[in-house]
Amino acid sequence: MQAGNVRGDGVTMTKVCFACSQLGEWEFSDCMVKYIDENHVAITVYLGNTLIDMYGRRGLVELAQRIFDRMHEKNLVSWNALIIGHAKVGNLIAARKLFDEMPKRDVISWTSMITGYSQAGKFSDAVKLFELMMEANIRPDEKTVASVLSACAHLGMLDVGEAVHELIQKYQIRADTYVWNALIDMYCKCGAVEKALEVFRNMKEKDSVSWTSVISGMAVNGFANSAIELFEQMLQKNVRATHGTFVGILLACAHVGLVDKGVDYFESMEKVHGLVPEMKHYGCMVDLLSRSGNLERAYKFIESMPVTADVVLWRILLGACKLHGSVVLAEIASNKLLELDPGNSGNYVLLSNTYANADRWDASTKLRDLMEKSYVEKPSGYSSIDATGITTVTSEES
Repeated sequence: MQAGNVRGDGVTMTKVCFACSQLGEWEFSDCMVKYIDENHVAITVYLGNTLIDMYGRRGLVELAQRIFDRMHEKNLVSWNALIIGHAKVGNLIAARKLFDEMPKRDVISWTSMITGYSQAGKFSDAVKLFELMMEANIRPDEKTVASVLSACAHLGMLDVGEAVHELIQKYQIRADTYVWNALIDMYCKCGAVEKALEVFRNMKEKDSVSWTSVISGMAVNGFANSAIELFEQMLQKNVRATHGTFVGILLACAHVGLVDKGVDYFESMEKVHGLVPEMKHYGCMVDLLSRSGNLERAYKFIESMPVTADVVLWRILLGACKLHGSVVLAEIASNKLLELDPGNSGNYVLLSNTYANADRWDASTKLRDLMEKSYVEKPSGYSSIDATGITTVTSEES
């Protein structure tokens, strides 16, 4: 077309820019934008929407905003594309301003804002907006409910989560595996494990996330034997275990003190499943050994690790030393923590309490004095109550 000296119009540019966006050909798309400007190609609503979407995908929301502002005609797609672009880069204030200014909203508008809030960790805002969506009689889709369920899981809002589940059934929303997994996660994090199991058992298709969610949920809620049973079923069905699956099953073993079984699972990660253990798995193993009183074994495990243990692992060991009264290992763990994290008062307190439990009051007092001389401050304790979205914090100096 260029060789034939044929001038491209808005329709041509729309098609080419859309193709660039789908293929991720950003350098070529920038050439097309330059061509549009140099040849004064009119930015129609379709070309404008394509450019806003293209810039939004790249996180270039300022450029997307400029295109939006230049457009003489805008439709619902224009507004939604710009909202999605702002939400993607975490600029939720600008996204919400656009949302509130929209002359008309559809399910994509609502879902884009709700998803933006949820992905940014503003879970209360996500739930509040969903409630407004219901008041506006906008029927949610599978993306909406998945985002709201994620927010409910983080907030522990079982009542709203159950209401969303009812909406899925009432409106026969096309629930894919992603939605069912979100339901399982929500029920598990809210402590409703029986409902999580019911959803899991009724799923026609389960993926590794489904299995991992229910296994981890069982483990965290204290149903360790059920978690182990589900894990064995998962392996029998040849479902590929993930790093997350092994975190769940190792937690389960730690809760019921199945040390040998936990060790076997850990060793099978790399040997059988081809998964290289991460720091969180090493942490689970230290917790497993420490909980059961195998402190010396836990210490040797840390020392034999192919990676350097972080503060979390040493703190797990130090906490177990306090529980089981092992002063010698507590001093070793504490020295490591003071080396890695010298400003954390919790390290001093744990060792001090270990000394106190062993009736070594002089050592306990000296450590407390060392805290003061080193200007290590113990933060004041506090509690919070979340009622109707308002958090009240009570602080108490200790």
